[in-house]
Amino acid sequence: MEKKTFVTKEQLEEIVKKYPTPFHLYDEKGIRDNIKALKEAFSWNPGYKEYFAVKANPNPFLIDILREYGCGCDCSSYTELLLSEAIGATGDDIMFSSNATPAKEYELADKLGAVINLDDITHIEFLEKTIGHIPEVISCRYNPGGLFKISNDIMDNPGDAKYGMTTEQLFEAFKILKAKGAKEFGIHAFLASNTVTNEYYPMLAKVLFEVAVKLQKETGAHIKFINLSGGIGIPYKPDQEPNDIKVIGEGVRKVYEEVLVPAGMGDVAIYTELGRFVTGPYGCLVTTAIHEKHTHKEYIGCDACAVNLMRPAMYGAYHHITVMGKENESCDYKYDVTGSLCENNDKFAIDRMLPKIDIGDLLVIHDTGAHGYSMGYNYNGKLRSAEVLLCADGNAKLIRRAETPEDYFATLDCFEIGKKLCEK
Repeated sequence: MEKKTFVTKEQLEEIVKKYPTPFHLYDEKGIRDNIKALKEAFSWNPGYKEYFAVKANPNPFLIDILREYGCGCDCSSYTELLLSEAIGATGDDIMFSSNATPAKEYELADKLGAVINLDDITHIEFLEKTIGHIPEVISCRYNPGGLFKISNDIMDNPGDAKYGMTTEQLFEAFKILKAKGAKEFGIHAFLASNTVTNEYYPMLAKVLFEVAVKLQKETGAHIKFINLSGGIGIPYKPDQEPNDIKVIGEGVRKVYEEVLVPAGMGDVAIYTELGRFVTGPYGCLVTTAIHEKHTHKEYIGCDACAVNLMRPAMYGAYHHITVMGKENESCDYKYDVTGSLCENNDKFAIDRMLPKIDIGDLLVIHDTGAHGYSMGYNYNGKLRSAEVLLCADGNAKLIRRAETPEDYFATLDCFEIGKKLCEK
């Protein structure tokens, strides 16, 4: 599969006149088309709802677009709850899934009427002591342990994950919660990350649907929803075949009709929490080549660095790079494409074959629409970049300004140095 940019060189050249690189750029049309396709794929389920994973991209402008299509917010922290409330998401428009959760986060989630998804059986007592009751609608996160396999391929290792309850704990939790007044229940699980296969969701659904049937039979609990969470990935590499959400939705439907419907559970709603799949391919990091270095290797230095996109440095993750205006040129130059951090892993690409890069060339680093800007940080005193939306009409709109030194020093206002630096 050829990796194409959603923006032209001419468009970028106009955008950078107003918003200097580096910045993250998002494709409004792509996001809208994708969320419509997701909703259509699960339209067979009357209760279906997508809870966008706020952690993937916590920009309210983008989340507001998704809310036009009925999406809720999947939150995992106090600040994400506040952001959701600020854009009008409250009540069952919020799914609160966290772990090692501070009391104040449960307090806010309860105040907002969010659906709380408990990560551990010990959180039942902690939640009750914190908010004084057990909500009538509650969810539990399930971790069956072991390896999660599709055919003979290991997709992930849930047994090593810190999340969720064992099978025995899940059944016990439902009994305890029911005895404490819970009336409607949800089940949630995340067993593999960034899967690029149409088989993952149907196989996960089968695991959860079978557990749900047993839970309802043994505990008498009414299962209101089953949350398949995230895990549907995107093709970061050009040779990967993208997931087909229509095929995935149909696969889940078949399992639903095979397992839940015969058990008299055809009213169970299906929820998803797809951050990466929803926005990932519809964002890119735009950066300028500002240096070249010829030593033991050939290096191209950019004005972006790992603080703008952490994944390559943190995971060795692949992100495709397009040299704008040179898409049709031969990739016969081998480069390490780097940032300026005082860390040797600050590299967007290692030994990457690309067209000849000249100083001043605009580089587009693909697939940063999820877990891109949101994982940013301030190491070396670097400042987070701007975020820009390429609107459906072709115009560019600033949806988050770049940080300034004043922002960086703002939390030092209790020190004289902070006050002096902010005055400059």
